[in-house]
Amino acid sequence: MTRSSSPSSELRRTLGVSDAVVIGLGSMVGAGIFAALAPAARAAGSALLLGLAVAAVVAYCNATSSARLAALYPASGGTYVYGRKRLGEFWGYLAGWSFVVGKTASCAAMALTVGAYVWPGQAHAVAVAAVVALTAVNYGGVQKSAWLTRVIVAVVLAVLACVVVVCLGSGQSQAGRLDVGASGGVDGVLQAAGLLFFAFAGYARIATLGEEVRDPARTIPRAIPLALGIALAVYVCVSVAVLSVLGSQALGQAGAPLADAVRAAGVPGLAPVVRVGAAVAALGSLLALFLGVSRTTLAMARDRHLPGALAAVHPRFQVPHRAELAVGAVVAVLAATVDVRGAIGFSSFGVLVYYAVANASAWTLDAAAISRVVPAVGLVGCVVLAFSLPGISVAVGAGVLAVGVVVYGGRRWAARRSRDLGR
Repeated sequence: MTRSSSPSSELRRTLGVSDAVVIGLGSMVGAGIFAALAPAARAAGSALLLGLAVAAVVAYCNATSSARLAALYPASGGTYVYGRKRLGEFWGYLAGWSFVVGKTASCAAMALTVGAYVWPGQAHAVAVAAVVALTAVNYGGVQKSAWLTRVIVAVVLAVLACVVVVCLGSGQSQAGRLDVGASGGVDGVLQAAGLLFFAFAGYARIATLGEEVRDPARTIPRAIPLALGIALAVYVCVSVAVLSVLGSQALGQAGAPLADAVRAAGVPGLAPVVRVGAAVAALGSLLALFLGVSRTTLAMARDRHLPGALAAVHPRFQVPHRAELAVGAVVAVLAATVDVRGAIGFSSFGVLVYYAVANASAWTLDAAAISRVVPAVGLVGCVVLAFSLPGISVAVGAGVLAVGVVVYGGRRWAARRSRDLGR
């Protein structure tokens, strides 16, 4: 089923390079950096920074592949579109399914994280309020979303800068705690990389919004590596600062790593500020997730892998308003009724599958061996990191993909049967 080419079905190109970079940063420099360091430190020990480096290499390969593909196919949907164009309908569908299902759960988890930081006793109510508010912002147009993301990124970066300065400037900071000698071994480093990779995954939002970017062939290849580079610099600084104060053992046991680090550095008064920063960061992650999921939903609806009504674009605000309202409604219900914060490990698995499809798609762009090095490294890296995740994450992630395959097969069977009966 081909999508409509009428002007009313197209999104408006309003985002420039700075907008795209900010949206990417809003996705990456989110709640993950406030929480991911502790489980990564438990897995890798003092080799946490090595795990971060591995995650960064895989993220760079994925970003490069995504940028090349987004410049060639500047449409909403990201890897869902690339997989369909380069590998075939099934692989695009699989990428889109893993993204929409996994990230919808992530949206609910981020909303509940906001609630837990803002008002722990009423986390579900605050989560629903956050979902409703951000859905309204997104409904008003992507420029309003970009403006709010700028504010959120500025606040989060300011809080993280305070954490780094306080930790490195304290008498508790010791360079010896950065020694990678006592690590959790290769398995631990890879598991840490898989956990930390989740924090890098936000640059996909730039590609997913490809239909709303001005001059995409120029803007996207510039914005993706720039956003990734800034995020990596922030992550390295924060990781070094926190490790130097807490050490890998204490960091692995920390419930709120950054807040614990500023307390250990002798500035307990900064801990509430860190909590506010974490809440704002979770809000930014939620906003960016909504943008990505709604645009992928739009693309899948255009191809009738999801109800066609979700492909509508608002004539005034130029947003996929039905897709945004549907995603907001599902997330609000989940956030109101289920605590999924501890049950979304499969999201990392799904994201890695998503990028594996992106790298495989980029592999087909050029037959020259040198041009295939980056997508090959990215593809292998995604597969290795996916299966290095905790067993429960792999099992649930594989189960989610299996459900998607069954749904796809059922639709194909029903379509063939309908054609046969119509003859």
